[in-house]
Amino acid sequence: MNDFDTFRHEAEAALRVALQWFLLAVPMGLLCGFLGTLFHLAVEHATELRAAQPWLLFLLPVAGLLINALYKVTKCEGVGTNNVLRAVQSGEPVSILLVPAIFLGTVLTHLCGGSAGREGAALQMGGSIGWNLGTLLRLKDHDRRTATISGMAAFFSALFGTPLAAACFAMMVEDVGLTFTAAFVPAFTSALIAYGCSLAFGIAPTHFALTAPELNVRTALLVILLGVACAAVSRLFCYTLHFMEHTVPKLLPNPWVRVFAGGVLVIGFSYLFGVGRYNGAGMSVITAAVEQGQALPWDFLCKIFLTALTLACGFKGGEVVPSFFVGATFGCVVGPLLGLPAEFAAAVGLVSIFCGATNALIPSILLGFELFSGAGLELIALGCGICYMLSGHHGLYSSQTFVTNKLRSEYMSHKWRVKVKKAEE
Repeated sequence: MNDFDTFRHEAEAALRVALQWFLLAVPMGLLCGFLGTLFHLAVEHATELRAAQPWLLFLLPVAGLLINALYKVTKCEGVGTNNVLRAVQSGEPVSILLVPAIFLGTVLTHLCGGSAGREGAALQMGGSIGWNLGTLLRLKDHDRRTATISGMAAFFSALFGTPLAAACFAMMVEDVGLTFTAAFVPAFTSALIAYGCSLAFGIAPTHFALTAPELNVRTALLVILLGVACAAVSRLFCYTLHFMEHTVPKLLPNPWVRVFAGGVLVIGFSYLFGVGRYNGAGMSVITAAVEQGQALPWDFLCKIFLTALTLACGFKGGEVVPSFFVGATFGCVVGPLLGLPAEFAAAVGLVSIFCGATNALIPSILLGFELFSGAGLELIALGCGICYMLSGHHGLYSSQTFVTNKLRSEYMSHKWRVKVKKAEE
């Protein structure tokens, strides 16, 4: 075979693959974009309704029982984001019934005041749709994993309006130090289409107005100090979530009793901490911290505790928006003590603690670019890097594996990876 024939065969193979991913990305983006928009509107309406009708908070224990029943009927008990990550890592199947289960479960949690986010639901729904669409199209095992990544990226993009960060996050979150680069084109294409769908339905992307200080030695050193502090808070956040996740089921083994009692406890602590401030995702508090420099010194601690309690007891949602809340309020309070503007420190904290909790460095930097329109990107990236380096080999997702060491330029041995995973479990 001469060089021309080789080139022709390679070109034909590339075109076939491109066509395959195009045929996957278009329906994936449209479907996840539509469902993501519907989910966004449902959560927003539930949040507004709860704000207008505060008595809905008292229905949280009943909502917990309904969520338990829903997961039992759909046979999705115990299924979550970790299962979607394993679908990418090892091809583990994901039930399509997870989509209605996590959709309704998250809406009920937000309607009745559970302290949770929404991106965990996005990753689960997107991953489930991607895996099952890949199966429907009879894709090979590794191509199904690419389809799963594309679904995760599309749903995440529809919710937050950050297609580039969404695509890279879906490619990198499963294995720290490993990037599924072959999935970039279908994932990014799906994310762009889903983003376009959300815009078509009038969903504004998540953006914050931010003024950044001048990049110089002084501001860089101050951001480094803030990054170190954020690493400590990131560790606290992840540790509290995992501690509650393992401890609460031991104390209350019956899931029905656990979710009902958890709902009662969330109501009690909500009144103790301040009704409404820590219920739901808390986007208004995040916006106040980033755009107005306003936060209470104990905001981040209250959010960590209530989120851990809500999720450990069986309510549904996610941990990423709570990590935004924790980071933004912590940065807003600590930044001025270091000499940084409160608003900018809140932005650095928001992205840095997200980075430390998810172990996704590059997606976090891209998220900072898309959320803040590039303002102060170098300093935000510096804060992310420091927090990533010092936040340890653990994170929000126990199925996440560490292919490379976060402190040294070396691959982690299989023995060490197993040790890290066992420590997480």
